[in-house]
Amino acid sequence: MEPATPLERATAPPTTTTPHPGRRRLLKGAALAAVPYALLPETRADARIQGIDYPQATWEPATRHNLTRANRPTGHPIDFVVVHVTQASYATTLGVFQNPRKQVSAHYVVRSADGHVAQCVPETDIAWHAGNWDYNTRSIGIEHEGWIDRPACFTDALYERSARLTAVICAKYGIPRDRSHIIAHHEVPGSDHTDPGRHWDWDRYMRLVRRA
Repeated sequence: MEPATPLERATAPPTTTTPHPGRRRLLKGAALAAVPYALLPETRADARIQGIDYPQATWEPATRHNLTRANRPTGHPIDFVVVHVTQASYATTLGVFQNPRKQVSAHYVVRSADGHVAQCVPETDIAWHAGNWDYNTRSIGIEHEGWIDRPACFTDALYERSARLTAVICAKYGIPRDRSHIIAHHEVPGSDHTDPGRHWDWDRYMRLVRRA
């Protein structure tokens, strides 16, 4: 079972100028969810806005300290979509991505109740989500609000909106719409996660992706 604490620090680039994050857990409690955005170390407007890649998304940028600037797919090919479950609320997840101490981010977050999509990192840039630097450079990370032991979080709206997003990403970058390229977080080499967990309906999800 996935630990109850939300999100885990991803692998940062192995350079001398960027510290390599550890594998420790990021949140020690739910207090961050109550912190107003105005009190976070970096405001939303502080990030570089390149324009939203997915028109149905709203822009909720991660701090620049939790991602790596890049020029994908020129500098790195985009070969995978990695499916995550947040183990936290939608608001808490956005707060974590906006906190430079956390060193974690994903490109998108999908809300459980209505399938609303937030974009947090431009697709051209590298989000820190997979726990494997090579996979970070070559993937788009999509977080889904919920907990792996609460199947009710995986609503019709969440599946449908996420599948539509994944289909658009696959079409844009020529990613095959199959389970070799649309993968679970736990399938990333070296991952110690179990998300999206046994309640995630892969057959349904892939059917929706192929039909979108």
